[in-house]
Amino acid sequence: MVDAAEALSLEGVSKRFGELTAVSDIDLTVPPGKLVCFLGPSGCGKTTVLRLIAGLEHPSGGRLTLAGRDITHLPAHQRNLGMVFQSLALFPHLNVADNIAYALRVRGQNRVTRRRRAEELLELVRLPGIGDRHTAQLSGGQRQRVAIARALALEPELFLLDEPLSALDAKLREEMQVELKLLQQRVGVTTILVTHDQREAMTMADLVVVMRDGRVQQLGTPLEIYRRPANAFVADFIGTSNLLRGEVIDGGCVRVGEHTLKPDSLPEGSTDGSPVTVSVRPEEVRVVADGEPGANRLTGTVAFIRDVGQSVEVYVDCGDTRITCHVPPKDRPDAGQGARVAVELPAEACVVLDR
Repeated sequence: MVDAAEALSLEGVSKRFGELTAVSDIDLTVPPGKLVCFLGPSGCGKTTVLRLIAGLEHPSGGRLTLAGRDITHLPAHQRNLGMVFQSLALFPHLNVADNIAYALRVRGQNRVTRRRRAEELLELVRLPGIGDRHTAQLSGGQRQRVAIARALALEPELFLLDEPLSALDAKLREEMQVELKLLQQRVGVTTILVTHDQREAMTMADLVVVMRDGRVQQLGTPLEIYRRPANAFVADFIGTSNLLRGEVIDGGCVRVGEHTLKPDSLPEGSTDGSPVTVSVRPEEVRVVADGEPGANRLTGTVAFIRDVGQSVEVYVDCGDTRITCHVPPKDRPDAGQGARVAVELPAEACVVLDR
């Protein structure tokens, strides 16, 4: 169990490869006992940050501390970290128990102690009694759990996961997301997960770090990231969002094309004429009858309706802007393709972003 005082801190950390800046001035504190997810598109720098934390790369600038101890230039093998790679890298010539206990063997612990620790960890990852099997006899999900157990064998201060579930099929991946999160909570180890899968991040993380072009775009809980994105990139990258370009008018409204929206709030410092982007999640949009009175409504034509089972997706063309609306099947609008309708964007759901 990790001591409550232990936490990871990055202060002005950057990494350059020649003239390429992969990571730029990252300032971040990882709370103890939490699962923090680095999320972003390919090439955003998230894996580079993980490798800097692991000691597999050395920063070009800045400082890293773990539990108050400066680890900036500490070799990887002295950092007391557990790490699971995308490839898992289990030893094919060893059985499950010996795979798990390999690091203990390197440290000179006797066979009885190693076997006992391996059995404890197999119980922890819910694979009791398979210590004598060879890894070739295991399913993908079982191999994943063995790799996790091996990384936990030395009771690491920090647990690093580099897209560990990407090789699994979709159903097993979702099951393992929940299992891994529950395991992390039971063990209490501070964990950093790197992924490009938004659903994985939203399912597993206590905090999400959204990255782009080597910089942190936003840090927050999954709900904060989703409901209150910091900018248009975050709004567009996390889930699906209607992004409407407009400008501030009348001190508190936003003009979008020929329509006027009245949001609950505007970005700090906004004045009349300020260019902004309004983000509205599809599940917040309502499709109503054309001509029905109400605020924050845009009129348009139904372009397409798609029923995907758990929801109905309605696409409405409002001038040059296409609005996407997701509604439960019971609330499917009584309008077909080509019908004139209005879409209502509730004021509290309109997140106005400085452009």
